[in-house]
Amino acid sequence: MTETLKCLVVDDEPVALDILQDYIDKVPFLQLAGACRSALQAMELLRERPVELFFLDINMPDLTGLQFLNILENPPLVIFTTAYSEYALDSYDYDAVDYLLKPIEFDRFFKAAHRALTRRRSTDSTASPGRDDYLLLKSGTKLHRIRWCDILYVKGAGNYLTFETTDQSIMVLMTMHEALDQLPAGEFARIHKSYIVGLRHLSVIEKDNVRIGQERLPVGDAYREDFFKKLEKS
Repeated sequence: MTETLKCLVVDDEPVALDILQDYIDKVPFLQLAGACRSALQAMELLRERPVELFFLDINMPDLTGLQFLNILENPPLVIFTTAYSEYALDSYDYDAVDYLLKPIEFDRFFKAAHRALTRRRSTDSTASPGRDDYLLLKSGTKLHRIRWCDILYVKGAGNYLTFETTDQSIMVLMTMHEALDQLPAGEFARIHKSYIVGLRHLSVIEKDNVRIGQERLPVGDAYREDFFKKLEKS
């Protein structure tokens, strides 16, 4: 049976709705469950049709996309679609799959959709008995429990690593190899002798560097080929 994600598009711009619906029709693993011009319409539709992925505008009348997510008890995966870059940092608070700036090109849309599929597969996997979705990190006298999906990147310095997450920095005595052994291989990649990145949090990818939020991290020559091969598979 073909694997699919049921999608709901929420955007108050008719042109944007048409473009996103057209893009969804082109992607074999996406299935359009509905298209709404407001969050209020979306709430009505969700009572009848459960969905697995939102393509959600942020700046809408009555209820913004962020307010809409705050109301929902168990929101699905979300890809934000907006013309306003200033909301990008807010998207981390909602564990967004991706953040697409309008006008959205199809190749960028497809990449975001594929990330959503990978995230759904990963969620299904971590729901299996015996598989934890968090790490226990000992820093000094404290033990931190962090979800691996909240890890933006890991930075090495001497015998220590700093885990940069969506809300804190944690320094631990650990090697890069030990960190890679504990992180899900499909979600993380080493890009440099001093950096491991969370693939879901990458916002810009170039030959020599990547960007996560406002941080620009180098891609080392020795790791470039394996890194881009992993991106193609993700």
